[in-house]
Order: sequence, then C-alpha cells, then structure tokens
Amino acid sequence: MNTLGDILSALRHILDGFKYLSNSDFIRSALTDLTSSTGVIFNYQFSIINYQLLMTAIGAIIGLLLTVFLIIRKANPAYSLILGALVGGLVGGLGLVTTVSVMVDGVKDVTPAIIRILTAGVLSGVLIKTGAAYCVAETLVRKLGHGNVLFALAVSTMILTAIGVFIDVAVITIAPIALAVGQRMETSKMKLLLAMIGGGKCGNIISPNPNTIIAAENMGAPLPSVMFANLVPALLGLMVLMLLLRYVKLYGEKVTEAGTVEHDDLPPFWASIIGPVTTIVLLGLRPLAGINIDPLVALPAGGIVGILCMGKQNIFKESIAYGLDKMSVIAVLLIGTGTIAGIIKQSTLKDWILQGLNSAGIGDVLIAPISGALMSAATASTTAGATVASASFSSTILAAGISAVWGAAMINSGATVLDHLPHGSFFHATAGCTQVDLKERLKLIPYESLIGAVLAALSTIACLVAG
Repeated sequence: MNTLGDILSALRHILDGFKYLSNSDFIRSALTDLTSSTGVIFNYQFSIINYQLLMTAIGAIIGLLLTVFLIIRKANPAYSLILGALVGGLVGGLGLVTTVSVMVDGVKDVTPAIIRILTAGVLSGVLIKTGAAYCVAETLVRKLGHGNVLFALAVSTMILTAIGVFIDVAVITIAPIALAVGQRMETSKMKLLLAMIGGGKCGNIISPNPNTIIAAENMGAPLPSVMFANLVPALLGLMVLMLLLRYVKLYGEKVTEAGTVEHDDLPPFWASIIGPVTTIVLLGLRPLAGINIDPLVALPAGGIVGILCMGKQNIFKESIAYGLDKMSVIAVLLIGTGTIAGIIKQSTLKDWILQGLNSAGIGDVLIAPISGALMSAATASTTAGATVASASFSSTILAAGISAVWGAAMINSGATVLDHLPHGSFFHATAGCTQVDLKERLKLIPYESLIGAVLAALSTIACLVAG
C-alpha cells in the first residue's frame, strides 16, 4: 500500500508540475527563443500549439518510463502498460475522455493479430505436449554430434523457434539436453545458454510467432513475406553467433549436475516435423502460387495434421488447452501494449525520433529497427516491443518510402536487441532452466544484445540491397 501511495503521490506531483509549466512564461519564452535562434520550426503565434505537441511526446515518454518502473517493481505487465498509457495521455494534455478513446483505438488496431496469435496456440501446444519439440531437438543434437555441441544447440533452438515454438519455451525444452551434453563436455553453463538464446533469436525473426504476426499485421504485410525477408539475416546471424562462441571466453560455472528428464513414447522425427512443415507450405502458397491461406487457418491446420500423423489424438484437448494458456498470456499483454501504442501513435514522439535521426545524418530506414529496439527495451519483450513499434511508427515508416514487408522485418529484428533485459520474464526463465546464477546471467546481456544488433543490422542491409 505504501508503494502504491507513493506512486500515486508522485503522479499527482508530476501532473501539478506540468500544469504549472503550461502557464509558465519562462517555458513559452524559451520556446520562442529556440524558434527564433534556429529559424527552423515555427513562428511565435504558433508557439502554444507547438508546446501542446511537445507535451504529447513528453507524456508518451513519461508513460513509457512509468511502465518500465512498474514492471521492474514486479507489477503485472499488462496493467503496467495500461496505467502507463493512461498517465501518458493525461500528462500529454489529451484529457481523460480522449486518452481513453485513443487507448481503445490502439487495442482495436492489434485485435486482428490477437485472434491469429490465439489460433497459433494449437500448433505450439501440439509441438510441446506430444514431445515433438523435444524429439526434434534431441535428434539434431545427436546427428550433429557432441563435438559440435554449441552449434547443435544453436541450430536446434533456431529451428524450434522458427517452426512456431516460443523462444523461452524452446530454450526450456532444450535445456535438459544442453546440461546433459555440457556435463560430459565440461562446457560452461554461460556458453550453453548463449548458444541457445542466440539461436533462438535467429529463429525468432523468421518464425510464425506472435512478434512476427503482430509486426506483419500492423504494417499491412503478408506474414510469409516478412518471415522470408529475414531468412538470410537469420542464417548470417547464426554464423556470427558461432564465431562469438568460438572466440569469446566465457569462464562461468560448469555443469556439475544435469539431472535426468524422462520422455516416454516420443514420436518419430518425420511425424514431429510434419506439422510445422504443413504450416510453412500453406503460408508459402501465397508468394508461390497466389493462393492466400491466412495464418488463422494455416497455424492450427499444422497442429491438427501433426497430431494426426503422430497418432496422439487422445491428448489433442490437453495440447490445445496448453497452447491456449500460453497464448492467452501473450494476448492479454498485447491488449496492454495496444493501449500505450495508441498513446505513442497519437503523440509527436515518432517525429522527435525521426528528427533526431535526420539531425544525426542517419537515414529514415533506421527508424524501423531503432523503434523496435527501443520498445523492446521498454517492455523487455520481443512481442510487446514489436507491437508498440509497429503500431506507433507504421505510418512514419511507410511515409519514408519503406515497403511494408521490410518495415515489419526490420522492426521484428530490432525487437531482438534488448528483449532480454532483467525486468522481463525471459531473463529469469532462461536462467532458471539452465541453473545459471544471477551474476553470470547478467554477464550475458552484452553478448545477447550484440547478436540482436547484428540481426537488426543485417536486416537493414538486406532492405537497402533489395531496394
């Protein structure tokens, strides 16, 4: 109660301060001096209007900062985003009625993607509950050999994520295999975890996962085209990851006790992979044959075909219930991100960022990956970061002459740069499943960020090359 009271008190003081500033001759004079000295922006008679536009950007920033603060304090992420959006709108001078209306409009923008994400739970649930995901990972590690353990782990996580398994679930699924092999090879836990996280990031930018779906939806781009656009950057990113693992010394704690995980009645490899292959084929019909199969149909169809081929119809209800449970968490989070995305879209924050890029001599093309990176840092989530960035900056990106496909692809890759920060669940889930202590887990953040930055850079270069 004391913490809540402190927060409300702080917000009241902030609002009072901005009310004072709105009537401050000093601020108006400063704006006038800035205008006259630069000779770029506006005349004095428009200074009040300019000030109001300035306030919308400041309000959006304060809303984002409040959201980050609440998430760090372990508040519910969805409620944190909603409260941040509400405060951002009020501080920005929109008024209560307009703020709520803008928040609701923001949620409406992401509703089509939420429906598709919920149906994606069928494929994801089938892959996990039938043991198909574990079978794919175990087969790849065995075939590639223990001598290539880090490569095998990176490729396994990349493939699992690319076929529709959440990156954190992919790491958790492969972690027992990694620890067992790492114990025999005397490999540090940090290297094992970095291999899986890096591979997962490479797979995430070419996956039919929520982050790709929402970026494609908000940018108005076909999902399979967005997935394919990042294929070369993902493969090159995997190569960079392997170089990093080879030449960077990570002297962390080694695996001393791996434990055992029993997986009875695993399906054969061909049956395990048939579901994701079906989904990819259905999605690929649009660019290849002009036949548009919506992800809303293709994703659950892959799950149904997969479970039939594995002969595990008896656990179909359990599988889809598991998938729906996982996707429901994402759907609720997206409702929260939709509210703050609406506030940012209504503000002039995106214009500030664009002006800053232009002043620094940086091209408009970078607004897509930079916005993805900034929003992923604020939310510590790939999906939430891609949602806020694509919903808020889509019109600006398209107006800069960037195609919808490349805009979505760059936002998606940019959202992998800082999605692993400690105020998000991914940081803690990956540390727990590999038994890595907090200090060692923190040491991995620069390397994770480097892999994400490489992916964002490669996606941007691919966009420039493609024209």
